[in-house]
Amino acid sequence: MERRVIIFLVLSLIIVAGYDYLLKQLGIVPSATEEAARQVDSSEKPSSTMEGQPAGPPATGSGAETKATGSEARTGDISPGGHESSAEQIVTIETDLLKVELTNKGGVIKTWQLKRYSTETQTGPQPVQLVYRGGQFPGPLSLRVSDEAATREMQQALYRVEETGLRLDPGHPTGRVTFTYRNPKSGLAIQKTLGFRHDSYLVDVEVKTEGVQGPVNVGMGTNFGIIEWGEGFIGLIGPASMVDDKIEKETPEQEAERSGTVQWAALQDKYFLSVIIPSQGTAVQVKKESERVVSSQVKVAPPAGQPVKLQLYAGPKEYDTLRSFQIGLEDTIDFGWFIYGSWSLVKMVAKPLFSVLRTINEVTHNYGVTIILLTVCIKLLFAPLQYKSYKSMKDMQVIQPKVLALQEKYKDDRERLNKELIKLYRDHKVNPVGGCLPMVLQMPVFVALFNILYMTIDLRQAPFFLWIKDLSVPDPFYVLPVIMGATMVLQQKMTPTTLDPTQAKVMLILPVMLTFLFLTFPAGLVLYWVTNNTLTIVQQFVTDRFIFKRPGPDKTAAAEAATQA
Repeated sequence: MERRVIIFLVLSLIIVAGYDYLLKQLGIVPSATEEAARQVDSSEKPSSTMEGQPAGPPATGSGAETKATGSEARTGDISPGGHESSAEQIVTIETDLLKVELTNKGGVIKTWQLKRYSTETQTGPQPVQLVYRGGQFPGPLSLRVSDEAATREMQQALYRVEETGLRLDPGHPTGRVTFTYRNPKSGLAIQKTLGFRHDSYLVDVEVKTEGVQGPVNVGMGTNFGIIEWGEGFIGLIGPASMVDDKIEKETPEQEAERSGTVQWAALQDKYFLSVIIPSQGTAVQVKKESERVVSSQVKVAPPAGQPVKLQLYAGPKEYDTLRSFQIGLEDTIDFGWFIYGSWSLVKMVAKPLFSVLRTINEVTHNYGVTIILLTVCIKLLFAPLQYKSYKSMKDMQVIQPKVLALQEKYKDDRERLNKELIKLYRDHKVNPVGGCLPMVLQMPVFVALFNILYMTIDLRQAPFFLWIKDLSVPDPFYVLPVIMGATMVLQQKMTPTTLDPTQAKVMLILPVMLTFLFLTFPAGLVLYWVTNNTLTIVQQFVTDRFIFKRPGPDKTAAAEAATQA
């Protein structure tokens, strides 16, 4: 049985280690650098324009930056306070957190940069860009109704722009942009108002419509909020939504719709997300455009004559920020990954552990040091359990020759063998599962900490020391994974085992396999593993040296042996 377990573990590690690598080599899953470079290159390309079109007059909003790009589209009426638009205009909103560009073509978001977060590209670090620029898809906050002609008109029209206070700071904490479009011939009229805050990723959105029937679908755009598609060993990337108080995270094969009371709908990756929070949402529609391209929209049916009101959040998965909305958005952070059916248990452990991690960091201001201190605390907490586990393994090692003798003697009588083994364990007061039970009790804590270090944005761009500048990415020189492999070998040599010599040698393959696996893991996670292994080695050394002293030679047994000789 033990041989089968070893083969299973080795094959599992090969699959886990090779799967992500194989996908990247085949080009099915891009690396984070390739994905970021693609988005940066796409965003640097000029938008589709037609030469020779007259440029509209510049906007004159307070502190705003507006530019024309000469795009041909339908022109709306002039309303008081608006600007006539015969060309596409880009309005820039800048705060301490964001730099956003809005286009009056469709009144949608053109770019959304997070100023406090960066991603590595071929040209160096660039601000995180949440708007997908890889295809001709409707942008975030695009509108759709049941009438396809009206939908095309909404999405292609050049809206008039009215803006105020768009360079926001503590002295000018709020700002507003209004897009207006009216077509007297069709009777279609649209007004979008976006309200920004200087210290928030949250935007208030209000949409008024005339001349349309039925509900209005507000689009989240395509891959808006997803910058690292396919990256990560755990965690779900793509659409997520809460409908009728139930969270669902899945990417459909083609299209999917969830009807009911919509609390929110999101597109997410490991560290970032965009989410629409409607006041009166009735359904969420998700569409898979291609292998790594998804779009989502929220259907809203307000009372007759009432505007569509919603909020848009596009930013990092900061736990406190998401939790402050009190609508379950913090559950988009995957604290509960483990095995099927255990998510609630791991999540219940992970959230308090995450709170402790951040509390320690408020003192150390270095997440590398914080990880080491937290690992020490956990090790001390579980020291009694680990002592019992180690003692049980030692006891089993002592009686192992007698176990082998019984197995040989009663190899053809399984029932008698079991009775004799039970008697042997009872006589020597040994519990054969005593070495495993403490480890099982510790497992939820270790898995919860694994999830925290792998999934939370707190470690992103967090330096440790010397060459480790970011604990959320792999060690660039592979120093920590190599140290981890060495400590695993040493730990195996020191741990009592009941395996025969051949099986023990086979088990030495595991540290090698895990070392190669951990080459791709975040440095913060590997640092935890190295610290845990080192503390285990120290604990085993102290236990062997000062607690389980090796017994001296049995003089009575030696005398009997001499007499018989």
